[in-house]
Amino acid sequence: MRIAIYPGSFDPLTNGHLSIIHRALQMFDRVIVAVAVNPKKTPLFTEEERKAFIREACPDPRVEVDAFHGLLVEYAKARGVNVLLRGLRAVSDFEYEFQLANMNRKLAPGVETVFMMTGEDYFYVSSNLVREVALFGGDVEGLVPPGVFQALRAKYTKK
Repeated sequence: MRIAIYPGSFDPLTNGHLSIIHRALQMFDRVIVAVAVNPKKTPLFTEEERKAFIREACPDPRVEVDAFHGLLVEYAKARGVNVLLRGLRAVSDFEYEFQLANMNRKLAPGVETVFMMTGEDYFYVSSNLVREVALFGGDVEGLVPPGVFQALRAKYTKK
């Protein structure tokens, strides 16, 4: 069985992320969407909220939603998976992702990184940008799944 781990903060999940997941399902039998939990960061949404958004947006039984703490390659080895899937939006993403891929290869030579370009409809969309636009009252509908859109509105609606 061909399995890939698609890691990320997914804070929040965007339609660009969903594009990667749906296209990955054409290449892999199963995709584990792994929410990264970094104690040094303060996410907008909790780990459980982020996992729930992904489950709601990806009801396909071939998509498993999980979370991990610590090194991604250690998580991959523990899960018995040797393919990491990373999305690229622009050339600027490549340098950072290239560094990560090579460090991961150094730490775990049997784990490979596969890069997938984000679809042209979402190459400019990032979770950071979505959060910032939503914070200032901008319309992010169509950039995120409906459940995430509603959660962002609830988070940033002035009371």
